[in-house]
Amino acid sequence: MKTTRLTMAQAIIHYLSNQQVERDGHQQPFFAGCWGIFGHGNVAGIGQALQQYADRFRYYQVRNEQAMVHSAAAFAKVKNRLQAFACTSSIGPGATNMLTGAAAATINRLPVLLLPGDIFAQRLQAPVLQQLESEHSQDISVNDCFKPVSRYWDRINRPEQIITALPEVMRVLTSPAETGAVTLSLPQDVQAMAFDYPDDFLEPRIWHIPRPRPDVDSLNRAAEWIRASRRPIIVAGGGVLYSEATAALAAFVERTGIPMGETMAGKGSLPYNHPLNLGAIGATGTAGANIIAREADLIIGIGTRYSDFTTASKTAFQNPNLKFININVAEFDAYKHHALPLVGDARAILDELSTLIAGYEVASEYRTRAAAFNADWDAEVQRIYDLEHGPLMSQGVVIGAVNTLSRPNDIVLCAAGSLPGDLHKLWRTRSPGGYHLEYGYSTMGYEIAGGLGAKMADPAREVYVMVGDASYLMMSSEIVTAVQEGVKLVIIILDNHGYASIGGLSKSVGSDGFGTKYRFRTDSGQLDGETLPLDLGANAASLGAKLIRAANKDELATALQQAQASSETVCIFIETDRSQRVGGYESWWDVAVAEVSENPSVQDARRKYDEARNKQRYY
Repeated sequence: MKTTRLTMAQAIIHYLSNQQVERDGHQQPFFAGCWGIFGHGNVAGIGQALQQYADRFRYYQVRNEQAMVHSAAAFAKVKNRLQAFACTSSIGPGATNMLTGAAAATINRLPVLLLPGDIFAQRLQAPVLQQLESEHSQDISVNDCFKPVSRYWDRINRPEQIITALPEVMRVLTSPAETGAVTLSLPQDVQAMAFDYPDDFLEPRIWHIPRPRPDVDSLNRAAEWIRASRRPIIVAGGGVLYSEATAALAAFVERTGIPMGETMAGKGSLPYNHPLNLGAIGATGTAGANIIAREADLIIGIGTRYSDFTTASKTAFQNPNLKFININVAEFDAYKHHALPLVGDARAILDELSTLIAGYEVASEYRTRAAAFNADWDAEVQRIYDLEHGPLMSQGVVIGAVNTLSRPNDIVLCAAGSLPGDLHKLWRTRSPGGYHLEYGYSTMGYEIAGGLGAKMADPAREVYVMVGDASYLMMSSEIVTAVQEGVKLVIIILDNHGYASIGGLSKSVGSDGFGTKYRFRTDSGQLDGETLPLDLGANAASLGAKLIRAANKDELATALQQAQASSETVCIFIETDRSQRVGGYESWWDVAVAEVSENPSVQDARRKYDEARNKQRYY
């Protein structure tokens, strides 16, 4: 058996650079490179290996370890999970900084490979700098924290262990059902150890991404259920986009007349103006989608995990004779709500279901009603886009300006605060992937880092990063990386001087926005003084972005046009009115209200909460 002597770190990078994926006859490298920050724990191992193989596995320098995982996840999302990045960190805080990113990637089912450095396997040096010691075990480090947020976790204590570990890494990363964050914990001494690796282990390998089919009996039963239904609705989730099933979905709804509502991850499954697209569904949904959902006798969930927003905290579907058919590549999600599970690829199943229910259509009145809801909602969106409000613009007006002036194929990207709910309702998505929200974990700070990854995944599309002031303050560091790499972003900072989303939520539970405004502390001991004199636009400019300020709708339109014409990263800074909000439409979200309180507003909120909870159901 022929072998090549390499350090364990060199063998990892050599192996990763040779992994290819193939789906539907299209083959490509699986890894686009490695993000990383070096320190003790990876500089002499993975760092040296990346330098040695720089011509075949590109290294990207970043400013924050959490941010690099977000960038990697966003890249994988735009690539429909067919390409991914590795991320490497030093031991200790460098590693644990990646935990939030790992959780977000796993929750959103996005492949990311994490390579955190770890303490010495030899143990002679212990305790080393940044080592967490345990009096109960010497076989533990902070990297054990990755176990609950990883789909696969391993610690490599001997250099030959990667011969069996790396194929398992690839199996999980390329699995449509099991993918997420994968963590290989790498002790710093083992990274530098040499071993004679078999040449066949280091040779190129192609991983086929399958389109699994469901059980035939279940498929036939689902066809019977659909034929028997009178008021069915489709709930389209992210699986529609990941399986590239948008054309199959369009054909399915057009033949049957079954209307569709979109989750956060599934928005863009159909164009916004398709007459059977009811728009956003659930707690941040449209009136039409939520009314149809409430009355539906059959829910056909496609690639959705039914988050509490989608189900309006289990109040969305009220028909007593309700049934669920769940189309999902992950068995775990397919079985939710006592559904008839169709476990497999969304596109393949839609094609097969279409054949089995050939000739079935909903009543013409039902199709017409859905189309009317679509038109009514578009008029409501336009009303909010055109809202005359001042002197500060409303958030809805800003969204309208960006949406109107962007191209159909461009991407809007966001993650947290009040923006996601408004975008879910208001953004007119015109192409698959044009709406990019990290809302599985709703991670403050994802936005700019995610925008970087999204733009790198598809440079031809303009990426509009919409970020509130609170999320911007969480993590703006990757503006520097975008400038360094020559990656153009259009960053729109909406400054409403605090945590506007939670401020609204606080008021809804009777707490009057406590602790959610950026104010000085006064003699009263409370944060109720003057607004803090922050200038986030100037901060963005100091990090390398071209700054444009906009105070009204006309200035915003001009700023967007200037940003589009620019070849560099642009930050548009806008101050918005946090009091002008987009309302809720036929929906509710469960946020527990204090059961006892001396505050009358809390008491009133609790009464309303108890009334709303009466609608919650176990499906």
